[in-house]
Formats: sequence, structure tokens, C-alpha cells
Amino acid sequence: MSEILSIKHASVRRMGRIILDDVSFTLNEGEHTAIIGPNGAGKSTLVNVMCKQVHPLARDEYSYSLFSRQRWTVAELRKIMGHVSQAETMLTNTTYTVFEIVISALYSAIGLDFHITPSEEDRQRAMEEIRKVGLAALKDKSINTLSSGERARALIARSAVNRPPVMLLDEASNALDFPGRAEFRNTISLYAKEGKTIVMVTHELAEIIEEVQRVVVMKDGRICADGRKEDILTEDLLSEVYGRKVYIDRRGGLYSAWC
Repeated sequence: MSEILSIKHASVRRMGRIILDDVSFTLNEGEHTAIIGPNGAGKSTLVNVMCKQVHPLARDEYSYSLFSRQRWTVAELRKIMGHVSQAETMLTNTTYTVFEIVISALYSAIGLDFHITPSEEDRQRAMEEIRKVGLAALKDKSINTLSSGERARALIARSAVNRPPVMLLDEASNALDFPGRAEFRNTISLYAKEGKTIVMVTHELAEIIEEVQRVVVMKDGRICADGRKEDILTEDLLSEVYGRKVYIDRRGGLYSAWC
């Protein structure tokens, strides 16, 4: 597998507090990865370092490489990394249609206005992603009228419309019901099978798609475990990390956990 991303010795301070503490992380092509851990563990911060939305402390030991390059513009990164985060859920409170939300990502915009005249090629590309996530029949619906599961799939289509080889999903399925989570998993699995490399942050083990074989566990701003899913998702390890007894259930390639 060829290397996609390498982060070495990244530390992030916010309001005088270290929230990412000397973290190193490497991602290879096709290495679908889940990042889990307690609240405040640094999971979202690590993802934001990956896509350069957060910049670590300028220290000699820190290094960043994406596809063997150290410097990227924001526009370039959007084509390399599709990113869905909790912050983007604000897009779902607008009256823009599903089609407008998805296609406008090609222009680094939210929705279409008179400054943007999409080409036929871009329209076809947007519709391709909308069909892929099963929302073709809803393309002209205002996104704020959709169910939470439909909104989540629309944001995934938006993140994929630039055809990035990597997709970062930071708690992208919060507040979904059981059917919504199943739809979410199916959508992400589709992109994994397409050849995109998936990195997903989640609190719910049930959201981790079967294609994920690597799990990273974070606590107190550090990576405390990193390895094969079967080796990491154990009751002993997760009980130690969360500080209370955790029970694990496995059905095929899917897991669930409760305390």
C-alpha cells in the first residue's frame, strides 16, 4: 500500500491547554480507519490537522506530508480530501436544494447564486453523486425538509463531488436513528468499495463499516492504541480507556458497545 498521509509529532494548544499532545499518524491507501475515544480525546482535532483546518505548534520535530507533498492550498485540499464534520450540519438548515448543496462544493460555495453558472459536466457530476447516495428523487427538495439520514447522505455526496481519494467523516452521523445509521453505513461502504480511503471519527461502534480494519483509540490528546479492529475493539481495552466496564457485541463485521 502506498502512503497517503504522514503526520509526525503534532501538538495543538487551545486557550493555553494542550488538546493534541505529540501525535504521530500515518495513513496508507485503502487503509480504512476508525478513530474512537472519550469526549475531549483530540479526535476531531487530529482530523482537522489532517485536512489543515487546524495548524499544530511550530516545532522542529513536527512534519506533515500528503501524497509526498508538504504544502497544499485550500482549493487543492478540497479535491484531495472530502470532509464532513458537525460544523457542516449548518448547511442542512438552509433552503437550498439538495442539488444546490452538492454542486456548489465544486465552486467552494454554499448554494448557487448569480455568480455561478454550472457547466453541464458539473451538473452531471453532481447528479452522479446524488444518485449514488439514493437522493435523486429528492434533488429539488430544500435540504431543511429532509430527514436527518437524508441530510447526512446529502452532505456525504457534497464531500464526494470533487472526487477526492480520501474522505474524512467526523461524527457525520450524529443523531441518526437505526435505519438512518444503516443507510449511512451503506453509503460509506459504497465509497470504500469505489476505492476511496475512509477515515471516520465516531462514538458509536455500530457506525463503523465492515470495510474498516484499523481502529485508532485516543485519550487525553494522545493515541493510546492503534491496530487491527479485532485486536482493538475488546472489552478489556475499551474498559480501561473509558474508565468503566464496557461490553462488546459482534455480529459479523459489525460491532456495538454499551456500559
